[in-house]
Amino acid sequence: MALNTINKEILTPAFLKEEDTIGIISTARKISKEELEPSIQMIEQFGFKVLLGSHLFNQDHQFSGSDQERVNDLHEMFLNSKIKAVLMARGGYGTVRLLSLIDRKIIENNPKWLIGYSDVTVLHSYFHQVLNIQTLHATMPINLSAYNSEDLPVQSLFNFLKGEGLTYQVPSSSLDRCGEAEGVLVGGNLSILYSLRGTLADIDTDGKILFIEDLDEYLYHIDRMMMNLKLGGKLDKLKALIVGGMSDMNDNTIPFGKSAKTIIHDAVEEFNYPVLFDFPAGHQHDNLALPLGQKVKLTVTSISSTLLSL
Repeated sequence: MALNTINKEILTPAFLKEEDTIGIISTARKISKEELEPSIQMIEQFGFKVLLGSHLFNQDHQFSGSDQERVNDLHEMFLNSKIKAVLMARGGYGTVRLLSLIDRKIIENNPKWLIGYSDVTVLHSYFHQVLNIQTLHATMPINLSAYNSEDLPVQSLFNFLKGEGLTYQVPSSSLDRCGEAEGVLVGGNLSILYSLRGTLADIDTDGKILFIEDLDEYLYHIDRMMMNLKLGGKLDKLKALIVGGMSDMNDNTIPFGKSAKTIIHDAVEEFNYPVLFDFPAGHQHDNLALPLGQKVKLTVTSISSTLLSL
């Protein structure tokens, strides 16, 4: 059963200053030195140093080393006082295999920013639900080579780590539901959130602003997952819902009959909280940094919408 943390104060890790060190590990799929090199150069361009995990370039089939090697890298980064933030190299699959191996005291006693998205939703949820520590949903080294340093996803990542608040203004969508809400932002990849249901990392959404995004799913899978969240009481007590990229969706030979966005819209149609679609975050080029576990304010209007960290 998930732990109830709704009444507990969530901890904000210390922000970074110039010349601080960012550690890079992978808790999921393997990555090569060649794939990582452009990202290291960009991180250094923003004034930070980089330290790579001891087992980062190991391989265990599709994983970046064995489960124990990957969790050892996670522990080492949090035990190392020189490391001020831990950046996941990539997603893929495999992080959930580490949950039973994590020594929570190591992280609780050495809180710092954990950054990533996709499969890293496992750790976002664990950090929020079990450890009460804020995290950052943002682009990762596997993606950084696709950007210039001036691109907003990169700027939002590094500016946030330096302690600058985030303010976004985005165009409205025809499916949006107007309104204003304040609350702690939680969520991440929909498929991962669904897979964590019933575990210790199953997030509490009551009174929260929920963010969801996904990639390469069948439309009926999206419907199944939204029905699971709805029937499980995860949608009825939200302050607001933010829907990011629903990218590269698939359909069956007999069409499902709805888009991913329409499926989500219909799942929350009976509720009266604000809903924002097409927020630029997730498995897409415009993947803006989002401070999960932090209180934010969302304003949705028929013209444009704003999201700002508080």
